[in-house]
Amino acid sequence: MAEPRDIFIVTNAVDELGGLQQWAHDVSGLFSARGHRVRLIGVEPASVPRDYGSDKPYEIVTLHDHHLPRLKKGLSRPLRRRSRARQQAEGARRLTEMFRQAQPGGVVIAAQVWAGEWVAKADTTGLITIGMSHESFEASKNSSRYNRARIYYEDLDIHLALTDADADSWARAGMTNVGAMPNPLMTTPATLPTLDEKTVVTLRRLSHDKGIDMLLEAWALVGPHYPDWRLKVFGSGPDEEALRRQAGELGLDDTQIFQGQTENIDAALSAASIYALPSREEGFPIAVMEAMAYGLPTVAFDCAPGIRELIHDEVSGGLVVTPGNVPGMAAALERLIKDKDLRVRLGEAGQQSVKKFSPDSIVDRWEALFALLAR
Repeated sequence: MAEPRDIFIVTNAVDELGGLQQWAHDVSGLFSARGHRVRLIGVEPASVPRDYGSDKPYEIVTLHDHHLPRLKKGLSRPLRRRSRARQQAEGARRLTEMFRQAQPGGVVIAAQVWAGEWVAKADTTGLITIGMSHESFEASKNSSRYNRARIYYEDLDIHLALTDADADSWARAGMTNVGAMPNPLMTTPATLPTLDEKTVVTLRRLSHDKGIDMLLEAWALVGPHYPDWRLKVFGSGPDEEALRRQAGELGLDDTQIFQGQTENIDAALSAASIYALPSREEGFPIAVMEAMAYGLPTVAFDCAPGIRELIHDEVSGGLVVTPGNVPGMAAALERLIKDKDLRVRLGEAGQQSVKKFSPDSIVDRWEALFALLAR
């Protein structure tokens, strides 16, 4: 049993709808089950809130009771910076008060780089400090998060990417304190699919980065040839109206495709035979891990090292397609639609390979990392 520690996990918002927040609650629960004293901290309230449940074994705190100002028309950049600096100073003061309650060996994890700005301004003396990038290196490089990670993570004890390949990319970019930590697989299927159901499924936030528009284009190419098969998209998000319009323009029935938000992952996955991941960018996608746990073969765009670490193309977990290659995704979906033996082979192999990301094995890795950094 590892030595119990005070662990602070700092995110942008603790109750935001999103995979990162789900990870934060999952890991907080896993650390708590090992006897660690965990505090999950959000910088501001959620923009799109989700109920992650109550009676948690860890404390949940939000630093600011209102949304912090963004750059808006009529608000000058110097004024915005002064306002942000004042509020960051207050938030950092609250963080410092919490950090000072930690026993020796305490750990601070900045799970998102924006939250890392607050951590950087707080007093972390005597604590192990960890920054995380929950996306691929390329996704960071193509956003403002890249430069901010270079600024706010460079003085931390370690900057964790989700895969060794992403960590290597950060190292080649000049960061000397990088490592890797994958996500844990939290899903235990209640009902395994037969792979006889004529359904392709995806559970996605309906936003540009998740690529549902490309999945609709692919389905418009393959779906009409297999009228007894259905595409079901579970989720909600800012692009839902536009995606429904697109489905209509492609001759697809949006009322059959879009199933709305669901909390019943078991029902959605156990009633399908193929999972689709059309994302433009990903980190280490929990959605693929969940599909693999159910023995569902996945068709995914090769948009991040995390995809390649989970899916070994045509060997284990599914089929991988060149990013943005809509005809290629349609062809891969058609292969799996036509070949149940292939579905079964890829699904069973994926179900075995994803076991190495079990919660116990991932928490063991975290505890070994804490012990290493505490030396």
